[in-house]
Amino acid sequence: MWTIFNRKRQYPDLQWMHVDMHSHILPGIDDGCENTEQSVALLQRLEQLGLTKFHFTPHIIHDMYPNTAETIGGAFHRLHQEGVEQLATGYAAEYMVDTAFDQQFTQDPRNLLCLPGGYVLIEMSYIEESKLIEKVAFDLQMEGYIPILAHPERYIYYHRDPKKIERFQDIGCLLQLNLLSLMGYYGRQERRVAKYLLENGMINLVGTDVHHERHVRAIEVGLQQEDLRAHFKYCEILNEELFRDVLT
Repeated sequence: MWTIFNRKRQYPDLQWMHVDMHSHILPGIDDGCENTEQSVALLQRLEQLGLTKFHFTPHIIHDMYPNTAETIGGAFHRLHQEGVEQLATGYAAEYMVDTAFDQQFTQDPRNLLCLPGGYVLIEMSYIEESKLIEKVAFDLQMEGYIPILAHPERYIYYHRDPKKIERFQDIGCLLQLNLLSLMGYYGRQERRVAKYLLENGMINLVGTDVHHERHVRAIEVGLQQEDLRAHFKYCEILNEELFRDVLT
């Protein structure tokens, strides 16, 4: 007999995000998708979850993923040729804040791959805070950029005292949260800090940070379990504002 106990609960999809502004779906250039077939498959599944625009942000890490405007642009155009141009709105990069980035930026501050409006996505090692992070955030702003700190909930050195993350707002950074953190995909501490940031109205942007099929599957399962949008009620999410031109 069919009863209400047989049904999967239906929670809102991800349409409220408007744009996935952080992912590693571009093919063959970092630890994300290996080829265009994987990229297209993930985009199609995420589209079914309500996401219809994607601005890709592959890693630039000097000694691991030394990407450039040319390598990232080439991957974007290869993906475009697979018939997903309505989904793929553009690309930027996720910059690792380290000595190599600081030196390169000092020498050539005008050639960063930015999100629309001059927003620059930056990250640190998960296990050790960069001693350059405040300098880099200041230098970016002096050049007219707006720094976005990627997934602050994932840095283990803030887990005992997430209040320390507030200082990034004080020095002019926006904060971006990974949906997967909220779902507990990375662990209990990441979920706890994610909820702390959301409950204190500290998150400005949200992305999937999808790398592979397992991430998409985790999001699919998470959407069956709770209303993710409800966690963001204390935050002013800027995804729509930043990408207004590509949404119209």
